[in-house]
Amino acid sequence: MRTPRSVRRLSLSFVPLFALAACGPAEPVNPDSPALTAQEAALTELLTNGTFSSGSVAPWWNNASTQSYVESGLWRVDVAANTANPWDAIVGQSGLTLTAGKTYTLAFTARASATITAQATVQQEVAPYTSTLTRSFTLDGTSRRFSFPFTSSLSTGQGQVTFQLGGRANAVTVRLDDISLTTESGTGSGPVAMTSGFYVDPNSNPAVWVRNNGGDGRASRINASIASKPMARWFGNWNSNIAQDVSNFVAAADAADKLPVLVAYNIPGRDCGSHSGGGAGSADAYRSWISAFATAIGNRPAVVIVEPDGVAQLDCLPNDTERATRLSLIRYASEQLRDRAPNTWTYLDGGNASWIAADTMAQRLESAGVRNVRGFSLNVSNFYPTAQSTTYGNAVNAALNSRYGYTRQYIIDTSRNGNGSNGEWCNPAGRKLGATSQTGGGAELLLWVKTPGDSDGQCGIAPGTPAGQFSPDLANRLIDGT
Repeated sequence: MRTPRSVRRLSLSFVPLFALAACGPAEPVNPDSPALTAQEAALTELLTNGTFSSGSVAPWWNNASTQSYVESGLWRVDVAANTANPWDAIVGQSGLTLTAGKTYTLAFTARASATITAQATVQQEVAPYTSTLTRSFTLDGTSRRFSFPFTSSLSTGQGQVTFQLGGRANAVTVRLDDISLTTESGTGSGPVAMTSGFYVDPNSNPAVWVRNNGGDGRASRINASIASKPMARWFGNWNSNIAQDVSNFVAAADAADKLPVLVAYNIPGRDCGSHSGGGAGSADAYRSWISAFATAIGNRPAVVIVEPDGVAQLDCLPNDTERATRLSLIRYASEQLRDRAPNTWTYLDGGNASWIAADTMAQRLESAGVRNVRGFSLNVSNFYPTAQSTTYGNAVNAALNSRYGYTRQYIIDTSRNGNGSNGEWCNPAGRKLGATSQTGGGAELLLWVKTPGDSDGQCGIAPGTPAGQFSPDLANRLIDGT
């Protein structure tokens, strides 16, 4: 592990659990504090004149469709009517240095004379204007604080921050203030910057099968295409000593200076009793389990996905009490990982692109504690194309922003989405491996969360293979897309 010179610690307000409707969450209670507060942070500011206290807008620039000046200590931007695209009315600051793998936060306060949707980017200032952050946000007459954390996919000395305000028929005035682009001091921050790539698990199900079946004609191609690639390790009630098992896995990755990806999958009533049913026997048992899980990671770098389907499957629980308990347990998990694993990026699972409406998912994630952690995960064990998941993730963030004034990073499971979805979820035919684990790619991270070749259950093209058991036939078909 590369030890960072400073670790950013966050002070977060408690989110009260809202009343639940018959089949899931209803309108949540708005929290007292809509944004995170960073404390004890050693941050480097990359922007100049973000408060406009000098009375000048320089070095901020604007294009022909905008006029900008300082008014009452705020940056006033008048946007002309009849701009076709967001970037047709643009303001920004250039000449910024960005480092791939390093974490940043773009934050600002803004309001507008009419309700509009605008776009903020961090990108290269030269063609093709490659972006490492693109976030839509909604403005109206109320001044709001926005905070967009991200990991740069670019290393460049020609970076820029832009606010893209066009794409509408009517003129509008936007007022901005307290604009900052910060990163932690030193050589990097976050688990990506603390390590030198993702961890390849030598004891994954595919790797174990390859070792034990060297004479099988499929072994070499399964090794080359699957077993040698970084993927997540899942932890649940099959682990007899969760603290020891998590610690051993993270320690092995740490010794190799690699970033491990872990899945916490032990919520009571897991998978609604379907193929992957099980989980902790009680709420108290789960609290003990997830606390031990988080403590075992400790200060070492890691990525954790919390309870795939746990939030999306609220509707299958029989009553409001059980739904409230489920959300409180996931929120407890978010708090434990936040407090006990400070160098871990944690993502609460947010279902997939065709399951729960984005606004409903945003409300559920808020109640489950997503503001405590890095963000949310999408498409875990599913097949939707990355672009479709990105559209959904952005819609969830737009709802988080509109309702609560913040957004979160998200990751996408690309382990089996190479051919997209045919509408089936349980060992469907014709699916294919997707992009291997990486930073960027439309989300903060693209990860192999589901182990390619592990069965979804006794169904589809593997009717005799239980959930979680590796099948070389399933693996081979994912390689070929058949």
